[in-house]
Amino acid sequence: MMRQATEIISRLEKRSAQMRRDCIYMIYKAGAGHPGGSLSAADIVTALYFHEMDIDPKNPLWPDRDRFVLSKGHCCPVLYAALCARGFFGRENLDTLRQYHSLLQGHPDMRKTPGLDMTSGSLGNGLSIGLGMALSARTHHQNYRVFVLMGDGEQQEGCIWEAAMAAAHHRVGNLVGIIDRNHLQLTGKTEEVLALGDLGAKWRAFGWRVIEIDGHNMEEILDALGRTRASEKPVMIIADTVKGKGVSFMEGQVGWHSMVPNAQQARQAMKELSAKWGEDDEGQQI
Repeated sequence: MMRQATEIISRLEKRSAQMRRDCIYMIYKAGAGHPGGSLSAADIVTALYFHEMDIDPKNPLWPDRDRFVLSKGHCCPVLYAALCARGFFGRENLDTLRQYHSLLQGHPDMRKTPGLDMTSGSLGNGLSIGLGMALSARTHHQNYRVFVLMGDGEQQEGCIWEAAMAAAHHRVGNLVGIIDRNHLQLTGKTEEVLALGDLGAKWRAFGWRVIEIDGHNMEEILDALGRTRASEKPVMIIADTVKGKGVSFMEGQVGWHSMVPNAQQARQAMKELSAKWGEDDEGQQI
């Protein structure tokens, strides 16, 4: 069993590295995008799409599928990388990020992209949407779960806390929130823009079960997701992460929230990711 778990973690870490490379590639090709938050969320999204979520790329509208809402929609490159790797669309689409007729818009658009459960990007709204989906499952006697990935800057939005109260009140156990706690937002450190304090204590006070983890430790991520199953109340996973994770010159740098790497920087990023986690199996080159 231990060997099997090690193999699963190794496979997921390699997939996460490929998704990071795909993010760099897409953003470089598009000349626009948000690398920092895409890279910080890569391990979480990998664990969801390649281990935890029950989905079927051949039947993307399967009524009983698990749902995912990327509330921090500006970080959609990492979601597109996951959907592509799961087979919802071909890799040729990665060349078209943010183009007018592309499947892959600058924020997720469920009318265009196969596999997307919700259009998103207006920060703060994702948890309310996910709550509605989770309540719908209860109303229609379905067993799917709903996962909502938020940024930590989003925790400054009032509608987050309205959804938090409602989810706890209704004991919506099939709702899992995940906070990508990379400590940076568009204009600086979260604690300097509007201090969040002890997020775990806040969510516990609102009636949620809280799990705090290292958001780049795949074993901890899988364990946390496993602990959310069959919960009697909503669960919030607070994942401590590093903005720009995996690329040395991007890590912890607020400027890479929405900056585009030039050719030299993109090649360096690809080199670093390959050196740590293995070569690019998919053949994308800068």
